[in-house]
Amino acid sequence: MPSKLGYVARLWYYFRIGYSTYLTFVLGAVNTLVVVWYLAIREVPAIENFFGHFLPFAIAVILVGVPLSVGIGWIHIKRSPAYSSEIDIGVEANPYYYKLPPGYNREVYAPLYLEMLMQLKRLLDAQRLLSDEEKSRIETIEKKLRLLIDGGFVGTPRTKM
Repeated sequence: MPSKLGYVARLWYYFRIGYSTYLTFVLGAVNTLVVVWYLAIREVPAIENFFGHFLPFAIAVILVGVPLSVGIGWIHIKRSPAYSSEIDIGVEANPYYYKLPPGYNREVYAPLYLEMLMQLKRLLDAQRLLSDEEKSRIETIEKKLRLLIDGGFVGTPRTKM
């Protein structure tokens, strides 16, 4: 059960996601349309005559802006080094790249891997098929798996400015 601080942190996270992703997006889009209409379009009679009213202007902006935004988003994800940098920063900050998340990974998969590794080592050792170096590598992996199962960290996160 999360502590009170953990509960408050969760509420804060949900608030930030809801506010920044949904509320400010809608309010920002509507605000931009209204500001552009009243401060730019209405001041240029030729453009105002072309659209006539706010609604045709808003529809035109949406018909051009949505595909343009999709294209820019696609370029950002598929072609821009900025997205790779964002992912790198997320990996550096996410502790679950260095420890097991709770649930089936820690309770089932990691113990299963450890058990299979120990049994394989036992079989290979009984047949004298393991060199000292191979046995040492397996024991290192066993230690890391035990550490992960116990909730510890392995590896060190990359740190960049």
